[in-house]
Amino acid sequence: MKLTLSSDDRQFQEEVRDFLNDNLTPTLRRAGALMTSVFADFEAAMAWQRILHEKKGWAAPSWPEAFGGTGWSITRHYIYAVETAAADAPRLLPMGLDMCGPCLIGKGSTAQQQTYLPPMLSGDHFWCQGYSEPQSGSDLASLKLRAERDGDHYVLNGSKIWTTYAHHASHMFLLVRTRSDGKPQQGITFLLLDMKTPGLTVDPIISISGEHEQNQVFFEDVRVPVSNVVGQENDGWSVAKYLLEFERGGQAYSPRLHVSLQKVRHLASQGHAGERAIDDELFRLKLARAEVNVRAVEAAELKVMSALEGGQNPGAISSMLKIIGSEAAQHITELAVEALGPYNQVWQPAALDPKQAGDVTPVGPAGGVPVLSTYLNTRATTIYGGSNEIQRNIIAKMVLGL
Repeated sequence: MKLTLSSDDRQFQEEVRDFLNDNLTPTLRRAGALMTSVFADFEAAMAWQRILHEKKGWAAPSWPEAFGGTGWSITRHYIYAVETAAADAPRLLPMGLDMCGPCLIGKGSTAQQQTYLPPMLSGDHFWCQGYSEPQSGSDLASLKLRAERDGDHYVLNGSKIWTTYAHHASHMFLLVRTRSDGKPQQGITFLLLDMKTPGLTVDPIISISGEHEQNQVFFEDVRVPVSNVVGQENDGWSVAKYLLEFERGGQAYSPRLHVSLQKVRHLASQGHAGERAIDDELFRLKLARAEVNVRAVEAAELKVMSALEGGQNPGAISSMLKIIGSEAAQHITELAVEALGPYNQVWQPAALDPKQAGDVTPVGPAGGVPVLSTYLNTRATTIYGGSNEIQRNIIAKMVLGL
């Protein structure tokens, strides 16, 4: 699929560029450039979301217009993704805007949509995802967090783990077990939860690099109204699968992959210890292979975007996109480490902090500061959101009928 820009689309492209130039402060650009995982600096991401929402209504471009989206064509969605990636705009945090929001639009009640979607757009509510448990990762059907019915409430006991940004969240969407008999998938319910509810404890999980993104959340007699069920009781598995299609295939990998590849070429063209990686024929072959992979990701993304615009959910192609997008990202980070040469092992956390980076002189090229941390963080992309092994099983079942 090839996109050709009309005069109106070129005008829109200029509008996006002008807006980014006028509103992306040096601090926000630095936060975007120093991203080492799929999650931008929290404060920067939320500040940028509020700017987008208040000035342009662009916080959730893919939502239907009736719920605060833009009504953009496929081409304009792609233009926007390309321009924001090229400008190093902070990536908006996806749990609400890209996951729970589309799920509520497709599966939630009118009351839930009216209550939760407007503050999700404005940034007044920030969401986290309660899926994984200590013994239930990609195999979500084995989850054990228990929700016992007590009148018009559920009483929750158990824990969730790897809960990204739960320490910042005002709300959580989560899966709970409401029935233990029968198939495991048939006893799961999808709930919405206020994080101020009594009985919740959020314990930080600090990474070896000192970053605090993940948490474990404990539930002790936490009471959640039955009205917070999305869909039907014991049918949360179908709701979760619907949401996971947006988690796995709702983001655009290729614009940022293209930018990342450009940065690798720049690093490789610089001399480190008297050598340039770009002069090595094998390295150039690796770059060419990476370019082919990125273009394959781009083609798959355009197909997903077309399905979404036509009112369809992405289906099994979202699993394919998750596989090829995450593996292409890993390949590019490997090339970046190779291109950086002897500077790739320098540990300089102050230079990675958007709040301090402007006052710190980095060791080695400035563009190389996030390389190793990005490489390490990207190892997880083939695991979270359902491991790539799980995605291949989904494709085998839904597409090949195996």
